[in-house]
Amino acid sequence: MFGFREKKGLAVAAILFGFCASANAADERTLYASLGDTTRAPIGWVEFCGEYPAECKGGPSQPRDIVMTQAAWRDLIKVNRWVNETIKPMTDMDHWGVIEKWSLPTDGYGDCEDYVLLKRKMLIDAGWPREALLITVVRDKMGEGHAVLTVKSDKGEFVLDNQNENVVAWTETGYRFVKRQSQGDPNVWVSLGDPKPAALTASARDR
Repeated sequence: MFGFREKKGLAVAAILFGFCASANAADERTLYASLGDTTRAPIGWVEFCGEYPAECKGGPSQPRDIVMTQAAWRDLIKVNRWVNETIKPMTDMDHWGVIEKWSLPTDGYGDCEDYVLLKRKMLIDAGWPREALLITVVRDKMGEGHAVLTVKSDKGEFVLDNQNENVVAWTETGYRFVKRQSQGDPNVWVSLGDPKPAALTASARDR
């Protein structure tokens, strides 16, 4: 659909490393000490699922983390940089004429959640488990709503971000984490403890 050159290489690399089951909820709480109850999906998610049902299909499944091999790490960096360099930043208002809309950036333009959706799709298409790729809502360093992709692995949790060409541990982002997809179901969202709601209205300065 997108004609990405690296897709074949990613698919091959995905075969080279295995996946392991996430230990249990207690382990997850050591990474996100404020992991809380289920919460409502971000504005735009339900509409996105209506437009792209294949991206939201699933249902309850066993949480899985990836084994972070050197090949897997290189692929994360490659996908993060490729999407960041290829997609041009544009607000939803400028792009679609609405305040908030989630969409795969097939025309080459998007805001923060669109970058996340494309990175997630590329990795899933390459064979990565959906359960390890979690769309996450944060408050950025300016206190504004922002979306990133959290990758859960046996080496910890890492973030792919359109504001950073590097893949970093979640603790190194400087963000406040608000909510993210559940590992057990992509349509269930889990609170990460920030009591302030974060609208995902992005701006062109996301880059």
